[in-house]
Amino acid sequence: MTEQTAILAGGCFWCTEAVFNDVIGVTKVESGYIGGATENPTYKQVCSGTTGHAEAIRVTYDSNQVSYGNLLDIFFATHDPTQLNRQGNDVGTQYRSAIFPLDDAQETKAKAAIERAASDWPAPIVTTIEHADNWYDAEDYHQEYWEGDGQRNPYCLAIIPPKLQKLRKSFGNKVKS
Repeated sequence: MTEQTAILAGGCFWCTEAVFNDVIGVTKVESGYIGGATENPTYKQVCSGTTGHAEAIRVTYDSNQVSYGNLLDIFFATHDPTQLNRQGNDVGTQYRSAIFPLDDAQETKAKAAIERAASDWPAPIVTTIEHADNWYDAEDYHQEYWEGDGQRNPYCLAIIPPKLQKLRKSFGNKVKS
């Protein structure tokens, strides 16, 4: 197994975590915060929009089973990369669409993925490519949220199932059974 890491921000981390947990080759998805100035931010601080952090996921994956490029294609297909600093009703820089490459190769692949995805959207992609600085794990109750409390949360029930349906429809051969 060749273990790699990807860091992506596509709005609410509960919603992106649920999608990537279903991808073959993904061994772990952690919700957290990246891209801001406050050290060890809390969920409440990040939600205020004052820390500069994005809600993000850190995906650990086996690159022999799924490539970084495949993960980026899934990322662009399962959130709206044309909305600046928002995803649906979640508004603010903490919900921005961003990729945090961990090296030059990931940055090159991120730029290529944006170009690939551009023709699938009616408006320009506003996803940013940002320096991967300090990662902060979100509080424990945010981890694996969909598998626990999320399936009783009306917000999650409205947002996550359509994302999972899109994942299965567009990437059926990459989805865990």
